Amino acid sequence: MNDQLKVYAPFDRTLIGTLPMAGVDELEQKIATAHDLFQDRDQWIPAYKRIAILEKARALMEDKIEDLTKIAAQEGGKPYQDSMVEVKRAINGLKIATEEISHMKGGQIPMGITESSINRLAFTIREPIGVVASLSAFNHPLNLIVHQVITAFAAGCPVIVKPASKTPYSCMALVEILKEAGVPEGWVQSIHCSNELSEKLVGDPRINFLSFIGSAKVGWSLKSKMAPGTRCALEHGGAAPVIVEKDSPFEEMLPLLVKGGFYHAGQVCVSVQKVFAHNSIAEKLANDIAAEAKKLKVGNPLSEDTEVGPLIETEEVDRVDEWVKEAISGGAKLLCGGKKISDTCYEPTVLLNPSNEAKISQQEVFGPVVCVYAYEEREEAIALANSLEFHFQAAVFTKDLDIALDTVQKLNATAVMVNDHTAFRVDWMPFGGRDASGEGMGGIPYSMHEMTREKLMVFKSKYLP
Repeated sequence: MNDQLKVYAPFDRTLIGTLPMAGVDELEQKIATAHDLFQDRDQWIPAYKRIAILEKARALMEDKIEDLTKIAAQEGGKPYQDSMVEVKRAINGLKIATEEISHMKGGQIPMGITESSINRLAFTIREPIGVVASLSAFNHPLNLIVHQVITAFAAGCPVIVKPASKTPYSCMALVEILKEAGVPEGWVQSIHCSNELSEKLVGDPRINFLSFIGSAKVGWSLKSKMAPGTRCALEHGGAAPVIVEKDSPFEEMLPLLVKGGFYHAGQVCVSVQKVFAHNSIAEKLANDIAAEAKKLKVGNPLSEDTEVGPLIETEEVDRVDEWVKEAISGGAKLLCGGKKISDTCYEPTVLLNPSNEAKISQQEVFGPVVCVYAYEEREEAIALANSLEFHFQAAVFTKDLDIALDTVQKLNATAVMVNDHTAFRVDWMPFGGRDASGEGMGGIPYSMHEMTREKLMVFKSKYLP
């Protein structure tokens, strides 16, 4: 008998449900099914049919917004109001993917510009890359599945998705919606399996593309196990540094930093974690953030007025508490929070000037903690922001255009927000980490592009110039 996956609500640890875990035989069947579909070009789904299916799926999701919101909030712990935003983003994601299908195209390659290339016409087309394996994370249990599954299907690829073991039900709901919308059997398959079988999936030579969202340790390990020729997109975390100049408008900046730092209890790969503020304003900024953080309502994610929910596991609450205590013992000034509310919830916490050697300064906290560091020279702050091994999204607040442009150029980041928080994202923009933070690029159109490959066609005829 196969093992069972028990899924618990992160807020009160009640059992949501139990799901069967796949064994080796089931995994093999799913890989073989997807591989056989891709190898048989007669079974490929034409673009117009993919468009029709996705349009129907989007309409079905519109009718299920409330149900999808409650599923996501219950299993993932993101507050109801934010989960509702996620569901609506996911629905719009289907629209973006549907529209992008018509933009998947090649281009003409000039011929006849040397004697040896005359009488030829050359152009590229884009084809689906093959079978996609998608391994997802817990923090956006529906929208990440859209980014990893809908993109594959829209690009014409069969896909096998393994949702995070903590949050499988949002994925299952979307897969059922896709089936109801008319996705042919075998084109979108989900699986719940052990880490060992996940590695077997990733390393199978019939997998053409890996889409992974999760920790750097796991992501780089999985890449090392891929078969030769398998391509990948790896999305890991970062510390999301923010540079705040002394001319920054507090009334505009403050709500952005608070939202960016404590959204989903800080469990976002681009959450505001490290705020480097000019020493003339650093203490005031830290106190103002703390004052707003104290007002945030922490509690049951299914309550419509909750602003900060639980951490995904009780062990994470303990870890965050340990990191905060270590920072305080090392000289950080605690301005608010700093303790567990329960086994599952942690107080929104603001620290002023933690040591640069503290874990909370060196690693991604992935919890409801914002650290403010005073700096004298902006170059010093930029150097500290760039000193960590992971680089994802960053931000700078200033009214000075030259300072903004200079900071954008010097920060080592994939994206730099000017006068906005680090967690800003829309689903059609490029999104991904560099260095230890990942490889490849997400964002729906960009993911679809990476899940296809170019083929060159060259025609030779005496009737061509």
